[in-house]
Amino acid sequence: MTEHFQFALLSTGGSARRGRIDTPRGEIRTPAFMPVGTAGTVKALYPEQVRDTGADIVLGNTYHLMLRPGAERVARLGGLHQFMEWPRPILTDSGGFQVMSLSKLRKLEENGVTFKSHIDGSSHSLTPERSIEIQKLLDSDIIMQLDECVGLPAERDELDRAMQLSLRWAERSKRAFDDAKGRALFGIVQGGDDAGLRAISAAALADIGFHGYAVGGLAVGEPQEVMFRVLDEVVPHLPQDRPHYLMGVGKPDDLLGAVARGIDMFDCVHPTRAGRHGHAYTRFGVVNFKNARHRDDPRPLDEASSNPIARRFSRAYLHHLVKCEEILGAMILSQVNLAYYQELMSGMRSAIEAGRFDDFVAETRDGWARGDLPAVE
Repeated sequence: MTEHFQFALLSTGGSARRGRIDTPRGEIRTPAFMPVGTAGTVKALYPEQVRDTGADIVLGNTYHLMLRPGAERVARLGGLHQFMEWPRPILTDSGGFQVMSLSKLRKLEENGVTFKSHIDGSSHSLTPERSIEIQKLLDSDIIMQLDECVGLPAERDELDRAMQLSLRWAERSKRAFDDAKGRALFGIVQGGDDAGLRAISAAALADIGFHGYAVGGLAVGEPQEVMFRVLDEVVPHLPQDRPHYLMGVGKPDDLLGAVARGIDMFDCVHPTRAGRHGHAYTRFGVVNFKNARHRDDPRPLDEASSNPIARRFSRAYLHHLVKCEEILGAMILSQVNLAYYQELMSGMRSAIEAGRFDDFVAETRDGWARGDLPAVE
């Protein structure tokens, strides 16, 4: 254990990177996928189940936690780690994305953003300084700067305006952070799908100086090829001795492609959301348990899986749970999906170390292409 935040780059395979982040609350193996615990819980899983999937770190959401139960209340109760019984590292986002996407009534100004709560309509203000204060009250290990995220497609002038505002907010976030011992502050590269703006943002953030660098403003409706093109353009501009974090991404194929382009960290609600909607991620692709083909199938989801949950229940039973909208179905499939995501990350880490990352990607995609096991006749 260390008293400080440290990143070590252990090996590479092309642009893919195998690394390790050391924090006072434990090690984060990279490439890493962070399950999303929006309101202090990863939906449908106990904390120990999240850990059992292989997760080293989870994400908490500043916007939701500031509204309910409130950052000051969480601090009085011992901080977010104690509150949700997760003793390992936590990254909190800044709240800016949710303000922009969830609040119907909001006003964006140089100082920050004022908005109406989507819960009860109450008025709130979020500035770079207040966002950092909230994340410190939550006792986050990795803190994100406040930024403005613009959906794509957008005009260049709008992308430029938001990027420049985010840079000014980055400077204010850095001053408010004030080198808190044992914590890390990440800057967020903005600029939409414009390579020139992305380069300006990355260079300016590197000059300010952060413990890590995130790529924001993606996974906002653009095609995958656009996201990959932006990563091709922006990642070379990021400091190579710091972690690279792609925010809000994604599906398994997105993770493969982004790691190949030099990304180290990810978060996304997709695996647990998919589980709640009856979809399971496996080595042979996505299995939709709403489909009637599973109703008489006595086989487990994947008898060869390293995950005991994937070997335990019959496909017929999982289909029954999903069709009846039983909570247990969401619990099982959410855990299955998070375990598969962590297995995918572990496979990439091992492949990079072994110098066979490209082979691993090809083999993984080939397994998905072959598809699900045939249905019982």
